[in-house]
Amino acid sequence: MSYEKVERAKELTIGIKQTIKAVEHQQVEAVYIATDADKRLTQKVELLCKEKGVPVIHVDSMRRLGKACGIEVGAATAAIKKSG
Repeated sequence: MSYEKVERAKELTIGIKQTIKAVEHQQVEAVYIATDADKRLTQKVELLCKEKGVPVIHVDSMRRLGKACGIEVGAATAAIKKSG
């Protein structure tokens, strides 16, 4: 899956609450959602992204997404923030 782009990103938002805030403020270029995360939690992020026209990339593992973000725990969502 597309973990490489997350690993190379200069600025990230990690976690559901922070991702929602960033999407609401139109600060992201793409959102990554782990398919093994609880759907009740990620559904709001996915709907908000659709509403705001933000691309959503699904990845297979919270653990691998967290690792790509440089943290030691899993991440349900992560967003690559717009540069500038």
